[in-house]
Amino acid sequence: QVQLVESGGGLVQAGGSLRLSCAASGRTFSNHDMGWFRQAPGKEREFVAAQRWSGGSTYYADFLKGRFTISRDNAKNTLNLQMNSLKPEDTAVYYCAARVIYSGSIYTRDNYAYWGQGTQVTVSS
Repeated sequence: QVQLVESGGGLVQAGGSLRLSCAASGRTFSNHDMGWFRQAPGKEREFVAAQRWSGGSTYYADFLKGRFTISRDNAKNTLNLQMNSLKPEDTAVYYCAARVIYSGSIYTRDNYAYWGQGTQVTVSS
């Protein structure tokens, strides 16, 4: 089991920045790929970003266009998401997720076995 707890959400004006963090505990953090997903009201939960277990390769949703940066610190068991140039359409609950390595596409929600409770991000226009 991997337990995940997100923090850092809040209310920000359009164009502003937020930094989300995810604290992991339980099974070895470094053996899991980690990702961020988000879910807006009335919409499906969608992929935002992910990083491989080694802390190397990163993956981003096309719609981000370089505004967000994912990073992880395996020594501290933390995952971060730096969000810049926020837009009202970024408003959603953001979820941290973990998956066993080599378990299918890193972009696919169903390939993640562990989820945090989510943190709300609201961007005002």
